[in-house]
Amino acid sequence: MRFRLQPTPAQEAALLEHCAHARYVWNLAVEQHLHWRPGWASAPGYAEQSRQLTEARREFAWLAAGSQTMQQQALRDFAQAMAHFFAGTHRRPTWRKAGVHEGFRIVGRRGAHWDVRRLTRNVGEVQVPKVGWVRFRWSRDIPDEAKSFRVNRDRAGRWHVAFAVVPPAIEGPGTGAVVGVDRGVAVSAALSTGEMSSVPGPRETEAKRLRRLQRRLARAARGSNRRKRIKTAIARLKARQTGRRKDWVEKTSTDLARRFDLIRVEDLKIKNMVRSARGTIAAPGVNVRAKAGLNRSIHAAGWGQLASRLEHKAAGRIEKIHPAYTSQTCHACGHCAGKTVRAKRSFAVAPAGMSITRM
Repeated sequence: MRFRLQPTPAQEAALLEHCAHARYVWNLAVEQHLHWRPGWASAPGYAEQSRQLTEARREFAWLAAGSQTMQQQALRDFAQAMAHFFAGTHRRPTWRKAGVHEGFRIVGRRGAHWDVRRLTRNVGEVQVPKVGWVRFRWSRDIPDEAKSFRVNRDRAGRWHVAFAVVPPAIEGPGTGAVVGVDRGVAVSAALSTGEMSSVPGPRETEAKRLRRLQRRLARAARGSNRRKRIKTAIARLKARQTGRRKDWVEKTSTDLARRFDLIRVEDLKIKNMVRSARGTIAAPGVNVRAKAGLNRSIHAAGWGQLASRLEHKAAGRIEKIHPAYTSQTCHACGHCAGKTVRAKRSFAVAPAGMSITRM
């Protein structure tokens, strides 16, 4: 459950200091493990790194001025990330960069280590160690089972607080309704019922401003304040697009989970579909720029986000279908057009097989 944080200038400075401390501790842990080689003694774990952190806080006053709870949590998060890496489920944890990875996590018992309260209908406050009560937009109630929260700052300069709560799945209507969902580029989601919905794209004025800012960015000197301001302006424009895409995904997935008992989606390997066509020096790729544009369109359509949110909200009611031939049957009359459908892209699969309508 994520909310928009509204810190004061003094609180924002304190939050940035917390972010810097968490990033510093994390990067030290990364550096220690990068020196490790097979055959050596095991790299220091959380217990040893926590002891080293205590010694560092005793020696450096600037580090001791921060929250020890938050700094230790950064070490716990790193230890968990390494466990996931050795288990083969995640990639190896890497460096965190200022301006990109700005955030920290607080874990503890609510009421003892942290707390949250509601002030008005739309305003709440969360208690952050060594910062105090920070206001945020209250858009929904926070369950009592929340045991941790994360504060982060995106590239557009916006602060958010996210409470670790898993919402319950949405119950289906119980009517046995089945629908198929086809994810496309021109039409983000086409249903076997004939309905079509697309992610709202950038406005014409926003697209022009983005191109203008990108040209200015190409001329700005690296490391200059001007370049920093331009990058922030670009990040704000892209954050609007990201927010619209997330809003569309949430509303569409909720609507499908409430209306249908069984939802069929194509089993797409999106990671493979958006691979670069650049190739190598010995074997350069073809149509590289066209493929790059297609990859951007796939990401902008929110294919992966829609499938993930459907699995969360309609748990146990998602069926993945092999994508071959799923767009060749008309949803209205059942006629199969074969290969000719690729010219018009206007057919959809019947619910028994899948769903889809592409334009």
